[in-house]
Amino acid sequence: MSKSVPAKGDVLELAVESMAHGGEAIAHAADGRVVFVRGALPDDRVLAQITRVKKAFLRAQVIELVQASPLRVESACPAAAAGAGCCDFAVLDPGAELDIKADILTDQLRRLGGMKKLPQPELIELAPHRGWRTRVRLGVDAQGRAGLRRQGSHELVTDVECTQLYPGLVSGLMGPDARRFTPGAEVIAVMDATRTRHVVESRRAPRGRRVEYITEVIEGSGTVVEHCGEQSFEFPATGFWQAHVKAPEVYSQLIETWLATVLCESAYAARGTAWDLYGGVGVFAPALARAFQTASAGRVSQGTDVEHTICSVDYSPSANTSTLLVGDLNVEFYNATVEAALPQLPAPDVVVLDPPRAGAGQEVVEGIAQAKPHAVVHVGCDPATFARDLASWSGCGYEIHKWAVVNAFPGTHHMEALALLVPCNSGTGE
Repeated sequence: MSKSVPAKGDVLELAVESMAHGGEAIAHAADGRVVFVRGALPDDRVLAQITRVKKAFLRAQVIELVQASPLRVESACPAAAAGAGCCDFAVLDPGAELDIKADILTDQLRRLGGMKKLPQPELIELAPHRGWRTRVRLGVDAQGRAGLRRQGSHELVTDVECTQLYPGLVSGLMGPDARRFTPGAEVIAVMDATRTRHVVESRRAPRGRRVEYITEVIEGSGTVVEHCGEQSFEFPATGFWQAHVKAPEVYSQLIETWLATVLCESAYAARGTAWDLYGGVGVFAPALARAFQTASAGRVSQGTDVEHTICSVDYSPSANTSTLLVGDLNVEFYNATVEAALPQLPAPDVVVLDPPRAGAGQEVVEGIAQAKPHAVVHVGCDPATFARDLASWSGCGYEIHKWAVVNAFPGTHHMEALALLVPCNSGTGE
């Protein structure tokens, strides 16, 4: 079945050991090399065909399940069962999902982040596990049918819905009787907080146009309304908002609690500045304002002027360029890259940053650290880049005080991570 030296196309029988970052499982070939196996779970025994050969590792795809893991269940997602790349953890026992994700992130923090000693993480499960996704991007095939992309392919699954999707999100957009769209376009569907659906078609502009893409609103106004706590936000349907219906509120509550605790233990009194970096529409600004209010309560005498400043920086299509009023506090928006904005900002007491999947990077981390905030909350959706960013923080004199793993993408290998960072030897919480 296999040669002594595995080659591409060979089939190996493998005993699967654990999960790796990215949704692949880990096994070992007879020659000792690590094998990253797509479609397997810990404690599976599988036949897997080698798809890639490297000196230090192999990659393989399951072609037959020899013995199923106790963690394996019937697929919870018909679209994934049909080959869509949506729910790659659809066959994993939901009760084990968060622990596996925490193990993956811990491994990344130790190997890539160099974190030999970590505090226990907070493990946060987001409900619901089905029907949680309020926005989706669909591909369009040559016949104009919208659908979900297959795993590792440009081909589409057009006739079966994913169980992630909020009820009604793609009704009439997918399936045999669905409307047709421009071949090759992308369809963005959003169900906002008012339960209004917005559907936008985005297609590549003809040559000679000044814009790269043309967007057309098919349904709804194209301007979504979202809520986080008591704050409302309005922005284009193509803009960024967290996918899970409960995510913005859960992240905001965690940020508020962590930062309020640090501020209460610091010398902070009546005046404070916060940075909200990669802030988008400013969803975390209210949490920052509440953290300041909590820290001020009982510590500021009556009649004392309380002055808080929140600076939100973003240069993405989701960036807010208008005024956001949080209570009686105006948020100052900087429509610039974070790298360009940092030298312009007043010195912060606390910082929140939620960089894109590629991470913040060494330059940004160093720029923030030079401003010497009392605390930083770093948010990340990719375990590897999150770990590398935290290694940069360690090199700049900050350490992890608290961290959390959030199962914000149930049924998939994706997760959200948050870390509260404080200056080394600050004594916070001691």
